Amino acid sequence: MLNYLWAGMILAGVIFGAFNGKMQDITNAALDSSKEAVTLCITMIGVMAFWTGIMEIASRAGIIQMASDKMRPLIRFLFPNLPEKHKAVEHICTNFIANFLGLGWAATPAGLKAMEELGKLEEERRNKKISGLAREKGVAGNEMCTFLIINISSLQLIPVNVIAYRSQYGSADPAGIIGAGIVATAVSTGVAAVFCKLMDRRKKNTANQKNFL
Repeated sequence: MLNYLWAGMILAGVIFGAFNGKMQDITNAALDSSKEAVTLCITMIGVMAFWTGIMEIASRAGIIQMASDKMRPLIRFLFPNLPEKHKAVEHICTNFIANFLGLGWAATPAGLKAMEELGKLEEERRNKKISGLAREKGVAGNEMCTFLIINISSLQLIPVNVIAYRSQYGSADPAGIIGAGIVATAVSTGVAAVFCKLMDRRKKNTANQKNFL
């Protein structure tokens, strides 16, 4: 759908420029934007490489594991039916930590691994190897939905990527977004957590009613 939207906007812009004699401006804008995109990519690659390296060092030094241990109560609250020492826990914690630092790119690999392990958890439930409500194959489980929602809401204490963007475009105070970013993402994450809990309770009540009948 996004491809169609972008293609439609580009086509509409070209047609509008052609009818208003602005084709030269459109051509110049396309060339300038291409140059700017390359420059921005180089800047963001440097930022991404630096922070991804920091995360890798922290992981090998055991800092991620220590942080994961501290986050166990939070993980238990958000994922009450997730086995305590399941492989997905470490990947979920790594993803959360990267998101706390505003490192969406660094959070993505951990997020993909977490979803992969949660998918295996659902398969184990379907095969009766682990107790718990099993979903049909191809249907996301509660833990997968909760993780996706929390990951999208993404509490950020230091929005590194946004700061880098603002610096690239000449902001007088690139880090001035930190306060507003913390408030906005804290609210979105809080709403996401409440929503997940309400939906989880609703599903449990529905399941109990079915069992009763």
